[in-house]
Amino acid sequence: VVYQRIGNIPGVRSASIVSGRNFFSGSGSSYGLGFVLLDSFEERDADSLSSEAITQKMFMRTAGIADAKIIFFTPPSVPGFGASDGFEVRLLDRTARDIRDLDQVATEFSGVLSQRPEISYANNSFSTTFPQLMMEVNIPKAKEAGVPVSDILSAMQGYIGGFYAADFSRFGKQFRVFVQSKPEDREEADDLNSIFVRNTQGEMAPISEFVSLERTYGPQTIGRFNLFNNVTLNGGAAPGYSSGDAIRAIQEEAEKLPADYDIAFSGITREEIASAGQAGIIFALSILFVYFFLAAQYESYVLPLAVLLSLPIGVAGAYASISLMGLENNIYFQIALIMLLGLLAKNAILIVEFARQRRQHGLSITEAAVEGARVRLRPILMTSFAFILGLLPLALANGVGAVGNRSIGTGAVGGLLVGTVIGVFVIPVLFIVFQYLQEKVSSKPAVIHSNETKPNV
Repeated sequence: VVYQRIGNIPGVRSASIVSGRNFFSGSGSSYGLGFVLLDSFEERDADSLSSEAITQKMFMRTAGIADAKIIFFTPPSVPGFGASDGFEVRLLDRTARDIRDLDQVATEFSGVLSQRPEISYANNSFSTTFPQLMMEVNIPKAKEAGVPVSDILSAMQGYIGGFYAADFSRFGKQFRVFVQSKPEDREEADDLNSIFVRNTQGEMAPISEFVSLERTYGPQTIGRFNLFNNVTLNGGAAPGYSSGDAIRAIQEEAEKLPADYDIAFSGITREEIASAGQAGIIFALSILFVYFFLAAQYESYVLPLAVLLSLPIGVAGAYASISLMGLENNIYFQIALIMLLGLLAKNAILIVEFARQRRQHGLSITEAAVEGARVRLRPILMTSFAFILGLLPLALANGVGAVGNRSIGTGAVGGLLVGTVIGVFVIPVLFIVFQYLQEKVSSKPAVIHSNETKPNV
């Protein structure tokens, strides 16, 4: 049914469905998983054929299937960190209450998250309504017949559940041997009459004499995280929102949970939160080292501020560019910001250094600033626009890794363009202000005469 509904979506090449297992909860008779192959990127050049758009269409096509919970997701960006690309959060029961209460809270929590605009979907694969059979061993009767309880459990494990027995080598390969009865011999409860166990007298007795089955309902598996019973919730951010926005929405809703419940992030979401505070430290260290280098070069603690205070213009342009293009503030954009700081500082250093030299040759502060901007305008424009043109392929990238390439290219292009165009007017003004303050706190720089000046006779 699922394949019939998604197979004719434009951009979908094929799909394969496997029963008995899923990505989040492992194996189970009520689980299933599938792999959907899309057409190549060359054939999906339109925005309506992107993986995000196709995923939304598949959600819409399968929303009417009431007998199953069906979600579609892309693989994790970093293999090994979680089962899907998106957030992974654990709902923890800190007081070990009834497992049905945990199921109810998890269902309500995932429903609340799905209503948030920052979250595209939130899935909870945990359920206490799986049909099961509870086995009860009549221990007094087994002891009376001389049948150890451990033998009864071992026989049930071998015939029904199966277990690993041995290895054997053949045809140059090693094969593993598993013991288990055939599926048709373990379908009904009456099949227990065909399973026998040996007592202490060496006689065989049907295992159904000591075992009774009761139909019940319960969870397929019960997971534990940090020693607490937990339910794993997976989901993804809605279009136009970043993973950080989705994490903040989860944290806001988690504050409304009952007192006995809490959340803990896992997978790549946990790593993202752990490294979230490092970006500010890296930027602060970058600016601090630039300040120290410039202070040593200019022999001043004031004049480097003319360079540093020109950087926010380009940074603001970078944020505005990714906002206009609908991109996220991700790790790729943060790499572009660090690169952008060096490029913008280079432009400011060219103007400030030349203006400083003109000031030492006797020009006024204003004349030196204007002369520095005029003389250095051509090399600044040439290097900046050459770099911008070189980054256009990244900003207009398609195919594998297009989002990361666009984040780097768009952030660097937009920031450098705005910082260059506006900076050539702002940097001279900053030089005038801080050079004036420098001369207020220290003496006026000595005038350096040109060697071409003729000596007086």
